[in-house]
Amino acid sequence: MLDYIKAEIQSSYKLKKELITDLNLMAKVLEVAQKAVTVYRSGHKILIAGNGGSAADAQHLAAELVGRFNFDRPGLPALALTMDTSILTAVGNDYGFEQVFARQVAANGQAGDLFIGLSTSGNSGNIIQALRACKERGITTAGFTGKTGGKMADLCDVCLCVPSTETPRIQEAHIMIGHIICSVIEKTLFWAESAAVNEDRSN
Repeated sequence: MLDYIKAEIQSSYKLKKELITDLNLMAKVLEVAQKAVTVYRSGHKILIAGNGGSAADAQHLAAELVGRFNFDRPGLPALALTMDTSILTAVGNDYGFEQVFARQVAANGQAGDLFIGLSTSGNSGNIIQALRACKERGITTAGFTGKTGGKMADLCDVCLCVPSTETPRIQEAHIMIGHIICSVIEKTLFWAESAAVNEDRSN
């Protein structure tokens, strides 16, 4: 069993080494971060959604933005569309599970916002419907997927396809990429301000 644990860590490490050499993927990570910065500078918000483990990742990333990441700064508006059980069950019951995120996009999304959809397969029906709802409303979209990108590849403005078909490895990469994006957003919007505050405190 110790050998199994070691092999799992090596598998995760191997994928992360692949990401470092994937210049196209890294450029897309930066592109998503820059789009997010534009969204925040224009007074808009980020909507995030996923299913299962990806739902947890959506909530995790929203928390990093609304709360803090590397240093103290004002909260940034981000909504995980997986949080309200009353909305999820009402929409799921009345309109079907594939509409649970699209309905929220229609209700709370505006042109100028950014929607981030997480799906390891790239084929989650409710994420696909949310992306279509975003397109109708002029909402910028980014997808976090696995190797092929699935149906999401053609529906997202930017699709980050992690080069793996293993769900655990893909999700590990998604949260790492999400953390990097949060860090770039934070540094771009607040780093100079934070550095100035820290310098004043040290004097």
